[in-house]
Amino acid sequence: MSVCAVLCVGSGNSLNFSSSPPRGNDVVANTDVVTPMPLMRIASGFGMTKALAAAVDLGLFNYLSKVVTATKAQICRDLGLADRPAGMLLTVCIAMELLESDGEWVRNSAMTEEFLVIGKQHYFGDYVKLKDVRAYHSWNRLTDALRTNAPVGWDPTTQATPFEGISPEEAELFYSAMRSLSAHTAATLARAVDLSGARRLLDVGGGSGIYCIELCKVNEQLHTSVYDLPSVCPMIEQAAREAGMADRISAAPGNFLTDEQLPGGHDVALLSTVLHDWDPKFNVVLLRKVYDAIEPGGMVVICEQFISDDRDGPLEGALLSLNMLVETTGGANYTRNEYKSWLTEVGFTDIEHVGFEAAGANGAMLARKPR
Repeated sequence: MSVCAVLCVGSGNSLNFSSSPPRGNDVVANTDVVTPMPLMRIASGFGMTKALAAAVDLGLFNYLSKVVTATKAQICRDLGLADRPAGMLLTVCIAMELLESDGEWVRNSAMTEEFLVIGKQHYFGDYVKLKDVRAYHSWNRLTDALRTNAPVGWDPTTQATPFEGISPEEAELFYSAMRSLSAHTAATLARAVDLSGARRLLDVGGGSGIYCIELCKVNEQLHTSVYDLPSVCPMIEQAAREAGMADRISAAPGNFLTDEQLPGGHDVALLSTVLHDWDPKFNVVLLRKVYDAIEPGGMVVICEQFISDDRDGPLEGALLSLNMLVETTGGANYTRNEYKSWLTEVGFTDIEHVGFEAAGANGAMLARKPR
């Protein structure tokens, strides 16, 4: 997942392993010849990740958002960089389509201005920072994780979860990063799934509450509860107040790992990027708790990066699944058929899939509890 930043650049938000198109008077070579260029681009992926993280850390995109355009000399002066490294970084950022240039000045691309400038609604920079300071080091031990089938970012023999023992600063960055990832995904989900008939929604493991905020924006009749750890609840309540939705979004303290029941009285339950953290056996247990918590005729919404049923991608979901290997004891990204089998086992019916493209998910599985 540390290469996930690569997935956020270029057209279509995915890696393009084809050869670059010719420009100007370039001579076109025989395109039928097999070359190692796709391998070169894959092997260079970590460099793109680190360049993006460095630009975020230096405040390059925030600076350009304020001044709109700048020359390399101005960037060197205002960010305290020497000419040589500044030129190298700017060239990489232009090549990754993070910046635009006429050869003299540079400015943010539309994507960068929207997602990499602090203060923007769907700011993505904290997610980039999390990948740089945590995931990058875990992925550096991927071979160990593959050989041991155990996480390498933390010690499961001494910790119950990867969050035990982390500093308040690390915890703040984690939740801020998850908000970065979730904001765009939540807005996309809100447009893709029809909740016009729902009145009360339970967001299971909802973190910062951003999903409820976006769902309430689209569905004015909706009232929501975010069920998460007691330590997270103050953050949920603050986010609800800041969004002007304190009367429609509440925090429900609990722990779905140990609580026998979830809060009841809801006609929709949301599980967004939760189930990929756990193994299939636990997922069935949690889905049973969800089934019991919603009213007859109610619906569960599972928002995830689904793996294709023939397991040939997509790349984003496959990389996230490997991230679960280095970060969890049993998590993975699963296929739609796997989710369908669990939902059926628990008792849900009318199972359907809604596909979309977002930063943190590629679709949602919907299922009904029979009346």
